[in-house]
Amino acid sequence: MNDFKCTQCGEIGLEPGFVEDAGQSSQGYLRWIEGALERGPFGGAKRLGRQRWQVDAYRCPRCAHLELFASSEI
Repeated sequence: MNDFKCTQCGEIGLEPGFVEDAGQSSQGYLRWIEGALERGPFGGAKRLGRQRWQVDAYRCPRCAHLELFASSEI
């Protein structure tokens, strides 16, 4: 268990996990990319040269609220 506190109900001890990205050509985990979303000519997000961070997810065992954290640069 950890000391993370749910921002919705106040429960302490959130369950660690992750949010899966199952899209085409995905790496299987969610990423946070700095800057506002800009789309390229074919509709995809422009990502070149931007920092990327792994997103960790924690679930509250009482109310099921998810807390997301950009934990480490990838």
